Amino acid sequence: MKQVFTKILGIEIGFTTKVEDFIKHKNEKITYTKQPLQNEFFVRSHELLFEQGINDVEINVMSWDNVPCFFFAGERSNLPFDIFAASFYLISRYEEYLPHVKDAHGRFPSKGSLAYEHKFLERPVVDIWAMKLFVILKERFPSLVQGPRKYKYLSLIDVTTSHCYANRGVIRGAAGFLLDLGTFRIKRLIERIAVGLNIKKDPYDNFATLIEWHKKLKINSIFFFQFANYSKYDKNVSTNSNNFRSLIKYIGDYSTVALAASYSSFNNIELLKDEKQNLEDVVNRPVNYSRMRYNRVDVPETYRNLIAAEFTDDFTMGYSHQIGFRAGTCTPFQFYDIPLEVQQPIKVFPFVLHDYALREIGKKRELERRMDAIYNEIKLVKGTFISIFSNELLGSDHTFDWKEVYHQLISKYHV
Repeated sequence: MKQVFTKILGIEIGFTTKVEDFIKHKNEKITYTKQPLQNEFFVRSHELLFEQGINDVEINVMSWDNVPCFFFAGERSNLPFDIFAASFYLISRYEEYLPHVKDAHGRFPSKGSLAYEHKFLERPVVDIWAMKLFVILKERFPSLVQGPRKYKYLSLIDVTTSHCYANRGVIRGAAGFLLDLGTFRIKRLIERIAVGLNIKKDPYDNFATLIEWHKKLKINSIFFFQFANYSKYDKNVSTNSNNFRSLIKYIGDYSTVALAASYSSFNNIELLKDEKQNLEDVVNRPVNYSRMRYNRVDVPETYRNLIAAEFTDDFTMGYSHQIGFRAGTCTPFQFYDIPLEVQQPIKVFPFVLHDYALREIGKKRELERRMDAIYNEIKLVKGTFISIFSNELLGSDHTFDWKEVYHQLISKYHV
């Protein structure tokens, strides 16, 4: 309820379970129960918010003025569904606690979500519901005023591989050279030699360009650096590289630097703490923001680990290969730990668009249409548009010129 009213609508609220206090209150009031007391604004409650733990929940999706919703409330309710239980179900990621088949990296599959199944993954339904609720409340309480809320755009840059060829050391450089030679990747071999001789710039080294664009358009950005030892899934430049450390400090002068936690630290709190501390030693300031490698989130353990490592904000909530709102919202929220029945001290910033998802769209016009649709949905509810691009994709050869796509995106959607 605080998320719906305070965070989204900007309306302060209070709670009471005492009937006499409720009746005495002369200003705007709502009953959230099974039966109304008098003739007040009434939302019939679903049992979800009154339960303990996780239970199998029956869900039937219906339409409310062409907006999908669920948890039908009956005719006596002033709303056709329980907006608070439905919002909690999506934002808490209730369905991710239920039995499901995980993918190869242990992730909850987007196609297993209620939103994907019922085709509302690309709509921030919680924010839409909240805005529609305000319109109805305004009719009942004309003096009700919505708080200020502005559309925001935030660009996240993943730096899990800062350079393709440069700063990789003699052994890794030689191994890459022999691999390219043995597999007859001539173009890559020529490019590797050109970078090694300083004839050409490393293709992944597009940081100066990104900084320039961000400064010119006044883009809020966060660069997430992986600062970990080499492993099967973690292949960034060595943390001992002075050039790599200098790059991080350079970025830190113009943008926020945060941690892209390694694959190896997913279930290893001590390693996660070490990576955080080591990055803090480079930038000489606290690192409070995190992203998990490959967007791996296992609720609630991942957030408990991040809290134990003293992170305050996480930017992993979203799907790698699917555009959409994993938590049904474009508004940051505090993570709620259902087994512990407590709101945890970490804020979750849900992203809607990952470059991996864009890569799976074959046509430029379709890609632009999908991005425009997402922007329009977020702009309508004055939410926060968060996108994720990697310097690696921006510097790679693909069907599209991804730097052009990214520049187009930030130019159109930053306001």
